[in-house]
Amino acid sequence: MSDLHAVIDRMGAGWLGDAAAMDDLLADEVMIEVPFAPGGPRKWVGRDEWLAFAVPARAGFPVRFDRFTKLAVHETVDPEVAVVEYELGGELAGERASARFIGVLRVRAGLIVEWREYQDTSAIQQALG
Repeated sequence: MSDLHAVIDRMGAGWLGDAAAMDDLLADEVMIEVPFAPGGPRKWVGRDEWLAFAVPARAGFPVRFDRFTKLAVHETVDPEVAVVEYELGGELAGERASARFIGVLRVRAGLIVEWREYQDTSAIQQALG
């Protein structure tokens, strides 16, 4: 389970401005899902597909996160899988905002092979106005 904790900490660094730290965590065959994304479920298969979406999205994202709080890591019977509760905080137009997330991660050999993220869409929409 130590790989999972190290990966989660590196994810936090990614949200706080070192995107390469997060991108380097993704296996070539990674599958990323956001079942309750604003606008409907989203799914990306493969690191290249994810980066084709994420790199331009990051450039236009109006929030710069300055806080990542790992609230809980729930280990499962599968040693590759953990459920992670975390909160991201930042500033948008001079106002502080935060949102909570739940991520279900499968980590193999130090790389994320599956990432399913459940977002607090209400908090996100409120923060974005």
